Order: sequence, then structure tokens, then C-alpha cells
Amino acid sequence: MERTLVIVKPDGVQRRLVGQIIARFEQKGLKIAGLKMMRISKSLAERHYAVHKGKKFYDSLIQFITSSPVVVAALEGKGAIAIVRKMLGKTFGSDAEPGTIRGDFAVSNSFNLVHGSDGAETARMELALFFKPEELMEYEVADREWIYDWNKGQPE
Repeated sequence: MERTLVIVKPDGVQRRLVGQIIARFEQKGLKIAGLKMMRISKSLAERHYAVHKGKKFYDSLIQFITSSPVVVAALEGKGAIAIVRKMLGKTFGSDAEPGTIRGDFAVSNSFNLVHGSDGAETARMELALFFKPEELMEYEVADREWIYDWNKGQPE
């Protein structure tokens, strides 16, 4: 099973979309391994977005992500990173397909509601930035046999 980080950004919190966004991931079959509301500090934002330092949108990105509370989630499932990215849709709401989170809830080319890790190494790094090890839960969900086919001893 793979874990990934999702951040419901300030626009998602301010528009009261947190429940609907998190519900989509749960309905898909992804398990919540960690979940919390927080205010991202400037130093944490700078570490999280370090790959964008020097780009023209960097300062506004830092200002935006620190402007209001966010909700961070550690989601778990087979292929969780790719599943989340597909569910989010294209980066800009105006380009995102209907049926995706951004396609259904976003129109802006600046505010895009949600962040999702873009790869396994990024997910490990981002999860460590936002969650202490003891904040990530290990547990079995009652419906796991109905989400995945386990007949071969592993999720299919």
C-alpha cells in the first residue's frame, strides 16, 4: 500500500469544500491514515515549495498557502499517488475535466483547491513535513475485502 499527501488549500477551506473533497477520496476506497487542520507557517511553506524557489509565482504561492488554515491528509491505498492525481484533474480549474475535483469545483488559474504529491519520493518527503510518525495511523478498515480483491494474498 502506498501513502500520499493531500492538502485542501485555503480556498478549499474558505469555500467549505473540505468534507466534499475528503469524501471523494474515501468513496474511491482510499484510507485516511492521518488528517488534521493547521495553519502552514512561512518556514514550512518555503520547505514544501522549495522546488519552486526562484520562479515568478513563488512569493505569491507562499503568501497564498499561509493565508488561511488548510487541511492535510495522509491517504493510503494501492496506487494512491496516481489515483489522487487523476482525481484532482489538471492543475488549473479552467482546464480540468468535469468529474475531477478541480473540474467540478475550480475555475481559477491561481486557486486550485488541492495539492497532491506527484511521486513516491515527493510523497515521503511531504508526509514527513506535515505529519510526525505517531500521527499516521496503522489500522484495517472493515470494507477492505470489498475495495480490493485479496484472493491472491495482495490487493488487486
